[in-house]
Amino acid sequence: MTKENIANKNLVLAVACALIDKDRRVLIAKRGNDNSNNGLNNGKWEFPGGKIQKGETPEQAIIRELKEELAVNTNQACLAPLSFVSHNYHNFHLLMPLYVCRKWQNEPQNLVHEELKWVRVNHLRKFELIEADKALISHLCDLLL
Repeated sequence: MTKENIANKNLVLAVACALIDKDRRVLIAKRGNDNSNNGLNNGKWEFPGGKIQKGETPEQAIIRELKEELAVNTNQACLAPLSFVSHNYHNFHLLMPLYVCRKWQNEPQNLVHEELKWVRVNHLRKFELIEADKALISHLCDLLL
């Protein structure tokens, strides 16, 4: 893709979070069927998170998204930035930091996804993750293995 083509795309800022439990497993969530990104991510797994809203910091966005998606409460002191992904989709370019969270309140509940699953990091590649999240697996392996 040429520099000009990328420059004409919308830049989407989003955040993702790897919740890590006491057994060093990571929570992933299976997307339902929706029309976002032309349905390319339907039925695929992802790390919880979402778009940063106007006026939000990335940390505020991930705290909000965890509450909306999983009924999980946490605070900024419990979030540690690990990495980020810059991924080119067909109709937009995604820039997304990945945070790690090991401390939160409430057991994660499935409020918006088809399924939730706690997975050991060395098994993440067995799941069909959305394209942008695949690039984050190696960073989580470096942290947890």
